[in-house]
Amino acid sequence: SPAYILENPNGNTLCIPTVFVSMTGEALDYKTPLLRSQQAMGAQAERILKLFGHSDFDCIVSFCGPEQEYFLVDRHFFLARPDLINAGRTLFGAKPPKGQEFDDHYFGSVPDRVLAFMMDTERELFKLGIPAKTRHNEVAPGQFEIAPMFERANIAADHQQLLMTVFRNIAKKHGMECLFHEKPFAGVNGSGKHVNFSMGNAQFGSLLVPGDTPHENAQFLVFCAAVIRAVHKYAGLLRVSVASATNDHRLGANEAPPAIISIFLGDQLADVFEQIAKGAATSSKGKGSMLIGVDTLPVLPTDPGDRNRTSPFAFTGNRFEFRAPGSGQTINVPMIVLNTIMADSLDHMATVLEQAVADGTDFDSAVQTLLTDIITEHGAVVFNGDGYSENWQTEAAARGLPNLKTTLDAIPELIKPEAVAVFEKYGVFNERELHSRYEVRMEQYALTVAVEAKLALELGTTVILPAALRYQTELASNVATLKAAGVAADTSLLEMVSEPIAALTGALTHLKAGLGAHLDSAEDEAFHARDVLLPAMEAVRAAADTLESVVADDLWPLPTYQEMLYIL
Repeated sequence: SPAYILENPNGNTLCIPTVFVSMTGEALDYKTPLLRSQQAMGAQAERILKLFGHSDFDCIVSFCGPEQEYFLVDRHFFLARPDLINAGRTLFGAKPPKGQEFDDHYFGSVPDRVLAFMMDTERELFKLGIPAKTRHNEVAPGQFEIAPMFERANIAADHQQLLMTVFRNIAKKHGMECLFHEKPFAGVNGSGKHVNFSMGNAQFGSLLVPGDTPHENAQFLVFCAAVIRAVHKYAGLLRVSVASATNDHRLGANEAPPAIISIFLGDQLADVFEQIAKGAATSSKGKGSMLIGVDTLPVLPTDPGDRNRTSPFAFTGNRFEFRAPGSGQTINVPMIVLNTIMADSLDHMATVLEQAVADGTDFDSAVQTLLTDIITEHGAVVFNGDGYSENWQTEAAARGLPNLKTTLDAIPELIKPEAVAVFEKYGVFNERELHSRYEVRMEQYALTVAVEAKLALELGTTVILPAALRYQTELASNVATLKAAGVAADTSLLEMVSEPIAALTGALTHLKAGLGAHLDSAEDEAFHARDVLLPAMEAVRAAADTLESVVADDLWPLPTYQEMLYIL
């Protein structure tokens, strides 16, 4: 990974990417295991390629193109929201009258102020050697996205971390704050970091390019089948690779795939593998034509693969797009898992083919038998339907696919015997390294939720409740004045304010009690955070958001969603 220079008004700093290991050689970072996993995957991929008659080629590497979604808010609003400053997300905020219902932000032009920010970031990224150019509005108001060109996974991971630093710094220069939290605003789309995964080298390009007739492209089918086997066998590891307290707010909502890990292949590839499962693939669906009906526009081809935005792992023409990673996380972790489980699948397939050829089986027949076995055993992970539907939850359970809904459901996947075995087999993590990450993940979850809970208690007690009480006092005073003058007073508004004040007071008391609990282990603290603190925070928020909708605007102490999302 190349060195780079960070410019500063007071001087320049030479930065050299490196690794961080203990004195006993154990990885303390995620760069070291990423390099280990890429090396393991490449070695197994080369075995497959040699079976197909290739020789004298450069090492196979994994490629990655991480799309980055983010929010921009005016910095004045950001500095007036202690929850955004300390937790990265709004712990309070009533839904605005207009959200993203019209999709007008998504399909609209980029605001001039934001466009200036984008152009400045691109100039800085260019100086750092980061190839990123595609940028556009995203679905939620105030949300945007940038997509880089593909690079080696190792370099892409470094560049992705650096990109977030550049965005934060440049946003400040434009009087804005760049938010990478997965769900900074409740009720509107959250932000992901879609990891586009492929493998190959300069000679072969991507090994996941099907060509016009994928049923005839046996090499592609073998690598694609390896992905299917890997994702099905190690769905739990893929789920834990994107698990965090912050991403829990996003996964499973309509802006993100469900926690159920499945693969979308598209009509063309799904049809090919269905034929393989029945014995042999003899045809591929071709490209269709789109007749627009305007004689000045040409007839356009339609892609036989299509796309599915409800799938967590979708084939998109020449790669797989892992849509579940959160916008604030490093891509090192999902890439480590993808490389490792691909090494396992490619190892298995190479071993089967090598043995079949050694036993005198025709290579083409051996490939056909292997592909049929894999799609028969692991085809349950392929799902081309709507991942958001309730029916999919039931169907996935019937297929035996895991549904690890929260981070605490997923983290134990790290230390299961099969996980330890596959990571140790390919030298990516040893058992001690995995257990340390298990403990750190538990602690991070508990700390993240605890900080949010303390913030909710502080803001609810010292900011929101006093504002509501002032308004209640003002209303009560008006009612008393009218009654003293012998005028009938309408107390309905006073009641509308008093009821949520009582609910807020009770919820704050409950939250304070939850924060006062003392537990013995990181696991106990994490489960207490999920099962006690998060529901208590939701109760506080529900009462506070109700108050926001009835308290006089000039008394409400926090910038609202309507202001933060639309004033740029």
